[in-house]
This record gives sequence, structure tokens and C-alpha cells, in this order.
Amino acid sequence: MFDLDGVLSDAASRQHYIEAGRRDWNSFFEACGDDPLIEEVACLLHLLDARLQIILLTGRPLRVQPQTVAWLKRYDLRWDLLIMRDYGDYAAAREFKRWTVSDLRHYGFDLRLAFEDDRRNLEMFRAEGVPCVYIHSGYYE
Repeated sequence: MFDLDGVLSDAASRQHYIEAGRRDWNSFFEACGDDPLIEEVACLLHLLDARLQIILLTGRPLRVQPQTVAWLKRYDLRWDLLIMRDYGDYAAAREFKRWTVSDLRHYGFDLRLAFEDDRRNLEMFRAEGVPCVYIHSGYYE
């Protein structure tokens, strides 16, 4: 499982929308299609065994799915399942991702490894028995 913002996509140019007490999440997510690729993580993704299913698990809302899919195609990123927040889901990212882990297991997925840039999600994955690699984005400092 790979997170998008801060793991595969460099969202640094969008951080001003949600910094310094400002929380303009609509503008933050609407601009997601312009992010540069984090090349090293993309290289790692391409090196993974082709038999492994790649799940992209992001806190992005479904309304930006067209921008997200276009971005994935632009960078020719491999993925099998893209999971985004449903309309009206405002739960903390940690809770959204915890519920998703439970749902994926319910449907028979063997979750072997996650890549995440939010330490709260890192701790959640590990607590749920999913090994997690921390990617330092600097967004949560």
C-alpha cells in the first residue's frame, strides 16, 4: 500500500493552503494534479514483483479522482486498486485508513507493507500488524 501525497506525489507546492491556521482543503486537493513525482519512491514501486497487487490508499476525496487518475497515467505508475475518501467522509486520515485496512482484510487482501509519510498513520499500520516504511515528507512538522 502506498499513500499518495508526500509519498508518491510531492505536494509541497500545495501546503500553503493548509498551513498557519488556514485549512482550505478544497483548494489543497483541487491542485493535486499538478504535483511533481517523487522519483525514488516511484522507482521502488516499479521494482516490486509484478505479482504483488499495488493498493494506493489516499486521504484525497473522490471528487478529485479524475485529477488523481490523470496524474497516475502521466507518470505511468503501476497500481491495481485506488482507494479514496467517499463523499462526506471527514474522519481523521488515521481512522479512514484503519477502517480501510479492516475492509481490505475482510475481502481477503494480504497486506504486506505500507509506505506512509504521516507518523500517526505509520503507528496505526504497525498497530494493525501491517509493516510500514516511513517516508519523510516534512509536511507534519
